[in-house]
Amino acid sequence: MKQRKGLDPSFLFKILGFLFFAYLFFGFMLVPCLNTLTSIFTTKNAAGETDPWVVIKFFFAGNMPSFVWNSLKLAILLVITVNVVGVSIVLLTEYFEIKGAKILRLGYMTTLIYSGVALVTGYMFLYANDGILTNYLVQINPGLNKAWFTGFNAVLFTMTFACTSNHMLFLRNAIRGIDYNTVEAARNMGAGPFKVLWKVVFPTLIPTMFSLTVMTFITGLCAMSAPTLLGYDSINPEIVRLAGSSTADESFPQARAALLSVILAIFTIVLLTVLSSYERKGHYLSVSKTKAKLQKQKINNPVANVLAHIYAYVLFIIYMTPVVMIVIFAFQTFDAVRMRKIDFKGWTLINFFGKQDYNYLTARGTYKNREGAISGLFSNETTLGGIKLSFILSVIAAAFACVIVVIACTYIFKNKKKGAILEYALLFPWLLPTILICYSFRTFFNSDAVWYVGNRNLYYEQSVRILIVMAYTVVKLPFSLRMIKASFYTIDEELEEAAKNLGSGPIRTFLKVKLPIILPTVLAVFALNFNSLFTEYDMSATFASTYGTSYAMVIQAMTYDEGAFGYNMNATGRRCASTVFIMLLSGLVLYLVYGVGARDLGERLEHRKKWKARLEKITGRQKKAKQESAG
Repeated sequence: MKQRKGLDPSFLFKILGFLFFAYLFFGFMLVPCLNTLTSIFTTKNAAGETDPWVVIKFFFAGNMPSFVWNSLKLAILLVITVNVVGVSIVLLTEYFEIKGAKILRLGYMTTLIYSGVALVTGYMFLYANDGILTNYLVQINPGLNKAWFTGFNAVLFTMTFACTSNHMLFLRNAIRGIDYNTVEAARNMGAGPFKVLWKVVFPTLIPTMFSLTVMTFITGLCAMSAPTLLGYDSINPEIVRLAGSSTADESFPQARAALLSVILAIFTIVLLTVLSSYERKGHYLSVSKTKAKLQKQKINNPVANVLAHIYAYVLFIIYMTPVVMIVIFAFQTFDAVRMRKIDFKGWTLINFFGKQDYNYLTARGTYKNREGAISGLFSNETTLGGIKLSFILSVIAAAFACVIVVIACTYIFKNKKKGAILEYALLFPWLLPTILICYSFRTFFNSDAVWYVGNRNLYYEQSVRILIVMAYTVVKLPFSLRMIKASFYTIDEELEEAAKNLGSGPIRTFLKVKLPIILPTVLAVFALNFNSLFTEYDMSATFASTYGTSYAMVIQAMTYDEGAFGYNMNATGRRCASTVFIMLLSGLVLYLVYGVGARDLGERLEHRKKWKARLEKITGRQKKAKQESAG
């Protein structure tokens, strides 16, 4: 019998999905970026004529090459410093036998729970012109320039320690995966510890090191928060500045910003192309059939051993000092924070909750009271508004990216050839720097002539929040695709076939069979996306407006007007409290992802059994105590 063909739900779902992805790719990826590219060559010169080369001529005649060179210089030196520090902290905690390695590891991994603008402001709290360490150094040397922690050196120092988190995540796993039999064989042949490290260990780490080097170079090239806050003229801050400028202030600022964005895109595409070609070559190492777990190596030379320990703990102090000082001063009074001196008797929660009045002496010699001038993190309207906005937008964007990728992966695994086109479309944002995507959104959708968004200006008033969500989503699509796609390989095809034989349709099969299998990975990706977007600064700076002030922008601007006219008195204390809040939230997310989420089914059942036994033990004691009291 011939089956009746019609518009079944799965076919309709495919049509709607195709239209949606086409709308997303062309409307929010391709067309805005092409508009940015064409704007460079459609600019009018001083005579009012369209000159395709006027922006490029202005580029070479003005100071714009200096911004490119500054970013290149930062990226090149950052590759050296980050790799030196990153490789050394991994070796000190995972390869060599160093006393207190577990404590050192926790210190080195603090950059995983606070980064971006929160980390930069933390270093500024120590080293800025009114920082704790700067005040201490001025007491020792009164002639010291208080503004010493600015410019290139300050940015390089801050980003060197901020960017080693990738080494602690990826290089650490690579070292742990080394076969100890190869190390032991080299030692038996008379090779010393450092020769084994150079000849046996490092060759296995080259692919990971190459990837980390490219990631570090792109991070330095596209740096935003550190150059902005520490006063260094690089590409991204200049793009944001030009995006907010007008032709009344300077010559064709929008086209110049577009040119700088395209230059960043060219660098990014070249680097990713080199990385892809390098990965295709393949790098392999012969290992024994029975792989042995790596054992830590002793440093036999006493002098080298002492120097290694000194170096390890100096790095630990550099990593931990900002964290410890921020946590302490987050619970200090306004006077203690202002004087940068710890008051061990004056612990308070005012930087988190509640409000206090502030009495100050006016120029006329009279005291004036400002009600609520000292306010906590969760009692200040501006700060609380930034938290709410960033939380809502980050949750929506993180969830939206996961939903899109899950649907896309379902199609990719069913249609290998056609699915490859969809996969490349979702990876497209990786070819472009974040600032180019955001700048393209800002300029293209700042108009009433974009028909496919209903001729609505998405950069106007509250509509900018829609634009931020779309930018967040687009930027997170490639990462989400790489992570979630890997989880689809764990789905047994026989389960899907069995569901079909039982009469289950495609949608029901996905919801009842596939989704429960990939759900832990999807939730982990959602958590990681939210973690990075909640304190995101680069995109927020591009879309900065009255209705689009994110939490990172609030933190960045928190001390600009501190104390003006007796208002906003404890902005520095509230900034410390904000960093503590971010560290707690990020730490919780990482624990749920890499702690609870990393457990397999057996570990989860065993963990549940332990907690059940503890609960029964506690309830048993309580029952026994009640019986004894009753008796």
